[in-house]
Amino acid sequence: MRKLTFAMNMSLDGYIAAPGDDLGWSVPSDELFQWWSDRVAATGLSLYGRRLWETMSSHWPTADKQPGATPAAIEYAGRWRAMPKVVFSSKTSTVDWNARLVTGDAVTEITRLKADDGGPMDIGGATLAAAAMRAGLIDEYVIVTHPVLVGGGTPFFTALDNWVNLSLVETRTFPEGIMLTRYETRR
Repeated sequence: MRKLTFAMNMSLDGYIAAPGDDLGWSVPSDELFQWWSDRVAATGLSLYGRRLWETMSSHWPTADKQPGATPAAIEYAGRWRAMPKVVFSSKTSTVDWNARLVTGDAVTEITRLKADDGGPMDIGGATLAAAAMRAGLIDEYVIVTHPVLVGGGTPFFTALDNWVNLSLVETRTFPEGIMLTRYETRR
């Protein structure tokens, strides 16, 4: 069975995006960017909700060809394109860059994917991750907390019907006071 991890940047007040889907507060240091890049390289399959897919696919497919692209951005872009991806959307009609589109029930498909053999899976996008959280499908939460209060926006966590007990398995500090915490779901 594959492990499913929800990993995102989060403001100290619990948001993955500020109002207007503003992500300007979450620009990573070189060290944190390398951590995210290494994570992409180790991911067997990445699951995207529509809005996160639109954000990522509008930048990373050609980021390594942009003037002034850093070696780290070039590496990340190549890793991102190579990583297998599943996009969950009823509004998107086509996807590219090693991705396939799922328009049906996300929880059913994620359950099926978890039962398959293969490397670890990451899930991204607030709506998609919320559905997986409510269904009890997430095995690990990786929260990269930035020391900023954005006052509203898209929350990291969704309302749940039941408690989810977690065990802390890692903490790490990055430059600029950014803290990574990694929790496993206790079943």
